[in-house]
Formats: sequence, C-alpha cells, structure tokens
Amino acid sequence: MPMGVKIGRPSQGGTQHASREADAGSVRGLTAIDRTSPVPYYHQLKASLRSAIVEGNWPPGARIPSEAELCRALDVSRTVVRQALGDLEHERLLTRRRGLGTFVAEPKIRERLVQSLTGFHDDMSAQGRVPQTLVLDLQVEPAPAEVATQLGVVIGSDVVRIERLRAVEDQAIVLVTTFLPHDLVPGIEAIDFTDRSLYQTLASQFGLQINHGKRSIESVGAPSRVATQLGIGAGDPILYLRSVTYLANSRAIEYYEAYHRGDRTVLEVELVRES
Repeated sequence: MPMGVKIGRPSQGGTQHASREADAGSVRGLTAIDRTSPVPYYHQLKASLRSAIVEGNWPPGARIPSEAELCRALDVSRTVVRQALGDLEHERLLTRRRGLGTFVAEPKIRERLVQSLTGFHDDMSAQGRVPQTLVLDLQVEPAPAEVATQLGVVIGSDVVRIERLRAVEDQAIVLVTTFLPHDLVPGIEAIDFTDRSLYQTLASQFGLQINHGKRSIESVGAPSRVATQLGIGAGDPILYLRSVTYLANSRAIEYYEAYHRGDRTVLEVELVRES
C-alpha cells in the first residue's frame, strides 16, 4: 500500500500538465514477478500496476515510481517496464509528463452526445456524480446574427443568454453559453440555475419538452478566456460543441456553444441502424 500520498493544487496560470501531483510512494503492494510463469514479464507488471490503479491504491493524480525504481525493485529490464507503462498509457490509465514523471490519469467524465437529449446536470446525476454550476451571466439581450439564425428568430429580438461554468468534484469541466427565445420562457432570467437542470426547468415551469436536436463537435485550441475559466493553458486542445434543440413542432428552443476539457471528457455516441 503506498504511503504518504499528498494531493496539491495546480499553480495559478498552469495548464493541465501541472495538475495535482500526488506521490504514489514505494512499490510496496505490487506483485513480484513470477519467473516460473509462462506469462511475459511485462504482462505481469502491467497487471500489477493496473490493480494498484483500479483498486485505488494509487489515486488519480498520483505520481508512480520511476522506471529506474520499478526496474530495481522488481529486478526487470527497462524494456519490460517501458512496455508495461506504454500499454497502460495507451489504455489511458497513466499519463506521462515530460520532466515530471508518470502519473495516474484522471478519470474522464462521460457525456452522451446523441440519441438521448440530456444535459450536463442530468448526465452527471445519472452517474452518481454531483454536478456543480457557477452561473457567470444570465440576462436578456438582442439576438446576434448567428444566434438568430440558429434559433430561427429575427436578428435583434430578445433572447435569454445563460453562461455557466460546469464542474465535477470541484474541477471545471465545461464552459457553456446557452441562448433561448425569450418569448417562450418569459421570466426565466429570474431563476437561479446554480443547482438545477435547465431541461427539467423548461419542462416543469414552462411546459416545454425537448423533442429532437442536432449537435456538432470539433477539436479546437482553447481561447484565452476559456482556458482561464477551465484552468488549462491557452491553445490547449479542447472539444467545442454547438447544439440546437427543438420542440415537437420543430420550433428551436435552445442554441448553445460549449467548450469541454478534452483531457477530462469522453463524449459517448450511441449508434442505431435506420430501417
């Protein structure tokens, strides 16, 4: 069992590469190599390392022993160690940081991209996670040209703009800006969305049921303001989503733009065969 695990906070202005740097401690708890087994040494080492991670002996963000320490403690070659670590990095259980070492990767947050029209609050709650929201802005404003086009309203007509920073376990994951036609949701600007689902609010308070939608996703470099909000470096790769959702009568009810941390997010796609 690793001893003396410490978790620190990232420095101000740092990127995700300077995230929590816990120390996994010694190699105690790893299984010794069975030299009588037909299983290759690197497979044995990989299985032992995986167990230490999956069973929580090495928590997310922990720095694992160095290649030299593993070689010395388990009496194996550096080739064996590098192959085992490389496989676990490919499986996204480990991440290497140049000049710092190898760390247990942070688990990725799963969100459903299509088929189920759910929001971040609902996705996280369904996984047993506690979503956290910081409302950065909520106001009624004239619709810019792009927003008006997406919502099918007249340029300059009133829309509600909601900007929220979404987090899980105190770590910012998504920065999302949502636009709604104000005539469909009068008074929504007075509602506090710190701890409530937008989609549930639309249904319960305005009788508006989301029926279908379309979403696009691309990888972009993080703009400076977005990077600051998400605690990453400007230009770091992030996932950029644009989405329009509709009511059953095909009236657009919501348009949003969202920036997801690529290192902490997996967007799941459910596939169905059309008849």
